Amino acid sequence: MFYLCSMSSLEHHIPAERRKGRAAASNDAGRFEPYARVPEHDGWDIPEDLPPIRTELREERATRIITRNRSPDISFDRSINPYRGCEHGCIYCFARPTHAYMGLSPAMDFETKLIVKPDAPERLAAELSRKSYKPAMIAIGTNTDPYQPVERDRGLMRDILHVLSDFNHPVGIVTKGTLIERDIDLLAPMAQRGLVRVGLSVTSLDAKLARKLEPRVPAPQRRLNTIKALSDAGIPVRVMIAPVIPALTDHELEKILAEAAQAGAVAASWIMLRLPLEVAPLFRDWLHRHYPDRMVRVMGHIRDMHGGSDYAADWGKRMRGQGPYAKLIGARFRAAQARLGLADRLDPLDITQFRVPPRPGDQLSLF
Repeated sequence: MFYLCSMSSLEHHIPAERRKGRAAASNDAGRFEPYARVPEHDGWDIPEDLPPIRTELREERATRIITRNRSPDISFDRSINPYRGCEHGCIYCFARPTHAYMGLSPAMDFETKLIVKPDAPERLAAELSRKSYKPAMIAIGTNTDPYQPVERDRGLMRDILHVLSDFNHPVGIVTKGTLIERDIDLLAPMAQRGLVRVGLSVTSLDAKLARKLEPRVPAPQRRLNTIKALSDAGIPVRVMIAPVIPALTDHELEKILAEAAQAGAVAASWIMLRLPLEVAPLFRDWLHRHYPDRMVRVMGHIRDMHGGSDYAADWGKRMRGQGPYAKLIGARFRAAQARLGLADRLDPLDITQFRVPPRPGDQLSLF
């Protein structure tokens, strides 16, 4: 049975046999919830085997699909997120706190209770068709991954790419998912027209560590193979070391860049581990369970870079942190980047080809 308690209660771990393939070990309520559901023995000594936690899908009908932002820390002003939540389950994911806005937990709910926007392609076509619309690159995958496992069945990202291709609209894609290879037949012609670029994230080359950090993400070598497949198809790829985790993955920085460059990546970037809101206690708990001997060192570096806190959201500082350690990582990255001939960013995409395709019944131009 369950009872309601105040949010000051300690977190309760979900039994390991129920959360195989998941990174979070708890499902504490989000920061806006006044109460939490906590398991409590009901007094009956009757064995009860609870089933493994399964992924659930809910549908959301969007009124708008293009999200605007004015952040000075990122290079785009609009994005699309076909899914809320992410089955990849990366324990460090900075998007976890967004689940709290829906009354769901940024912990296990974020990995298992996903929101799907089935009308995203139609809404996108409608928004791009407005006379007031001015084209600029649309970023996809900046919050949750558009190529997470559910995409294999739903195919929303593929339908969105069809729309963007029809409109000759530029798109930048960020993913850890190798399912993007499915869409090379769409992406390659778009790349030839200067309409697409891809950022593929590789956090670690250690398959065992990666499985603990990001349990449902394809293995590191598989992602390197995807960089090669995209590159061979003429699609420009940037390798993203995101995040760099102090005292856990930082020693792999140069090796990741070298392997990605050999696979065909032409640009590279890095982001330091970020622990906003509910992500901080989730990550600390993960460290305690998997790497207790490194917890003091990891969190010590993090706090040194954020003025003694687990995270500071200051513009211009939150992505990289401050202080000697952050400067050291930056210097190592720049040296390896220069040695391997990797650019800071990919070439700008072409917005001049944008056009609204004719619809059935439209009067066509004679010229």
